[in-house]
Amino acid sequence: MFHVPLTFLCDFEFCANQLARRYYMQTYAELGAKHIVLSDTLIKLVFQNVGLIAEMQRDAAELGLDFVDAHAPFGATLDLCCPDKAYRKYLVAVGIHALEVCAMFGVDTIAFHTGNMGSGLPVPAGATVETYVDAICESLEGLLPKAEELGIVVCIENIWFPNNTPENLLKIKGRFPTDALGFCYDSGHANLMSTKEQANADNAANRAFDNVGIPRHHDDQILEKMLPHIVNCHLHDNNAITDQHLTPGHGNIDWKHVIGLLRQAPRLKNIQSEVIPVARKETLAGIVAAFNKLADF
Repeated sequence: MFHVPLTFLCDFEFCANQLARRYYMQTYAELGAKHIVLSDTLIKLVFQNVGLIAEMQRDAAELGLDFVDAHAPFGATLDLCCPDKAYRKYLVAVGIHALEVCAMFGVDTIAFHTGNMGSGLPVPAGATVETYVDAICESLEGLLPKAEELGIVVCIENIWFPNNTPENLLKIKGRFPTDALGFCYDSGHANLMSTKEQANADNAANRAFDNVGIPRHHDDQILEKMLPHIVNCHLHDNNAITDQHLTPGHGNIDWKHVIGLLRQAPRLKNIQSEVIPVARKETLAGIVAAFNKLADF
């Protein structure tokens, strides 16, 4: 078994109402799950109806489940690196609200997207990777005091764009020595940055760097570099070409290597299945079985 709680993602965006959400959670519970993710979708639903907190907590408790970790709302105008200062004030306000929702659910880790240079919003004239790193830090300056107050760790995530390489995450962490900032390791994103597909022009990471005119970057040591600061993690598989969010074993990630290293992460608080069940047509039974297998590595 894992030495920290294992949490499962429910893609609640495909659930029309609370009855459907409960049925989804009940299925996971019957398969032996104990913990689920306070997802970005669920947080946004709470923004619209704060009474949903009591409903979700009641249903989870009746099913023997609880919420352990969270994912902040994300998108081009909500991600930490947003180059527009006006939007950045808004995203900090939304992020603080998300932290408050986490506290009401008793959740103490939340993943935030750093955002992706050249994706979603135009790159401002003269902007560099450092411009985006500075924007991330400015956003964190607004978020971290609230995180410290609530006892929640904000976890910034490796993706596959120039501004969220492990080197840049470490640079950001160096500016904020507080324990309220950590890393979220994403196995699928790291796989897109690995050396396996470096010559493949269709690889998502290659396109991300090509689109902003930065030389392609590949790294098969992402987990090792992030390890001292990893607090939560998103585990899912892919083919090293696109971000598929598949069940472990349905792609080409070396899971023995990943799990072996995660067991050594000194700050790790939870392990999350970020397999997306409904959207990727992955069965809940298959997901639970795959993670039970990983737990034996």
